[in-house]
Amino acid sequence: MDGTADGGDWYVDGRCTNCDVARQLAPELIEEIGRRSEVVRQPRDAAEERQLHAVAFACPTRSVRRRGGRVAAERDPFPLRLDDTVSLCGHNSPHTAGANAYLLRRPGGTQLMIDTPRFAEPLAARFEADGPVTDVLLTHRDHAAHGRRYADRFGARLWIHEGDLDASPDADRVLRGTDPVTVADGVVAHPLPGHTRGSVLYVADERYCFSGDSFFWSRTTRDLEIAESVTWYSVTELAASLARTAGRLRFSWLLPGHGDRRHLPEAEMARRLRELTDRAQRMEPRPVDFTALRW
Repeated sequence: MDGTADGGDWYVDGRCTNCDVARQLAPELIEEIGRRSEVVRQPRDAAEERQLHAVAFACPTRSVRRRGGRVAAERDPFPLRLDDTVSLCGHNSPHTAGANAYLLRRPGGTQLMIDTPRFAEPLAARFEADGPVTDVLLTHRDHAAHGRRYADRFGARLWIHEGDLDASPDADRVLRGTDPVTVADGVVAHPLPGHTRGSVLYVADERYCFSGDSFFWSRTTRDLEIAESVTWYSVTELAASLARTAGRLRFSWLLPGHGDRRHLPEAEMARRLRELTDRAQRMEPRPVDFTALRW
């Protein structure tokens, strides 16, 4: 059985792992049904057709398909610009649980990669088409799978926190402790133990927050949320990290590894982050349960 509600051309095959990537990119066309994604409506215009092509090239299991043949390579939209500074890499990897990765353009034409998509030489060439990639910034161990390979391909420095160093022991730069560290002009790493011991979020230009898996925007609650049930290290430590760090953060774009992205006025984002920090103080450890996630 495939994931198509109306028998149209586009469908989701049985390899779907319910990672949410498809629903982020085409929320009106693809929904969660029976703990997997399904196409609930076929595209009605060219814009919606482009959405499904983006989904096809982002899906980590390549489960979003079109009947009658492969999706044409020239329809690949990635890297997909979110604005003039940040692009979404797409091509999410099954080795990073389907996490999103990003490219951050810097003045002078260089770029930073935050977390990693699947690795392929043609993809690496596409990612550096807008400028050389000087640094690969890992937010935590779960997203480290292709870090060394991309860093070597680009001739870039690979960054990770000491708490997750065993996931990338040959990193070129190791963040230590919990104090913020400037890793590039305008880019600050904020260690945030909680999701993992070595979780880090990166804030660029006091505008963009690459939060890894520490927190995300939920389509369900329409607010900032923590995925409590898959906070591997300690939700208590995450609450402490937020209490220590939230007041330092200034950003208007939230760009997580999993869950939705969101652009809000800085003051509103700050208010929501304070409220999330308050809610985190009341959270208690709970068993891991992937079905409890409410994206």
